[in-house]
Amino acid sequence: MKLLLISKNNTRKPLAIDFRVFILLLVVVIFVTSFSVYQYLIVKNNENNLTNVDTLKLDFGFSSYQKSLQMYIQQIGEINARVEELDNQTERLQGILKKQIVGKQKLPSLPKKEKEYENQGGPFINNKLTDQDVQIALQALMKKIQIREDIYNETESILLKQSVLKDTLPDLYPVNVRYNSSSYGWRVDPFLGIRSFHEGLDFSASEGDQIKATASGMVIAAGKAPDYGNYVKIKHGGGIETRYAHASKILVKKGDLVSKDEVIALVGNTGRSTGPHLHYEIRFNGRSLDPRQYLKKK
Repeated sequence: MKLLLISKNNTRKPLAIDFRVFILLLVVVIFVTSFSVYQYLIVKNNENNLTNVDTLKLDFGFSSYQKSLQMYIQQIGEINARVEELDNQTERLQGILKKQIVGKQKLPSLPKKEKEYENQGGPFINNKLTDQDVQIALQALMKKIQIREDIYNETESILLKQSVLKDTLPDLYPVNVRYNSSSYGWRVDPFLGIRSFHEGLDFSASEGDQIKATASGMVIAAGKAPDYGNYVKIKHGGGIETRYAHASKILVKKGDLVSKDEVIALVGNTGRSTGPHLHYEIRFNGRSLDPRQYLKKK
């Protein structure tokens, strides 16, 4: 069977097309059209599904954020309560210590402004608080902790200076320069850019300056570590220890007995350091002390 395609122009011969070819072309057209419509519907469906998934992800992320925020809020409330308990304990202990202190030295106490706000407010829990509110609360809490750490360190130094350990306490400057102001305690880490606790004092001495033992004792370590660089540890007895870090050269070895004011190393820039300086620590039974409380005034 053939189909005749007749043109309006009668001068041309009619074009004959086989019926089977015509059917094949028709099927191809229908198939292409159907496939195009199918693909379009799939794309639209995927777009809708992706939109729904993104919405679910956003909902889940927001829910997780809210839970984390509430957790931090609860923890801040617990820490605030603990600070108040410590204040009460400190006050009771200081009442006992006042009877034991020799001389006119007074025990440190909270500033008046701090006392005005003691035991005020309530639990730090509120569903309407934002992350900015939490940040402000954390900063205020850190300030409260710093004040109490200073009080604790000063009280401890008073007791140690009047104990049987007073003659072994390291009280000299390890180098012939003053330390960087308030470098012991919480500060912004120079490498990570976050708040971290600095357990010693930094002395901005020059490369090669002499480092001296701040009290007599025995060298219990002299070597190299990733953070300290070249360092020396000296044991002074009664659980007291000093550490000297970032040295360019070590002049003593483990087991050496050193005298107070003896040169033990040279200032350097080794280990986790941003420039030539001495990192100096005093430790009592493994816990860091505030060296500022023990250095003799220059």
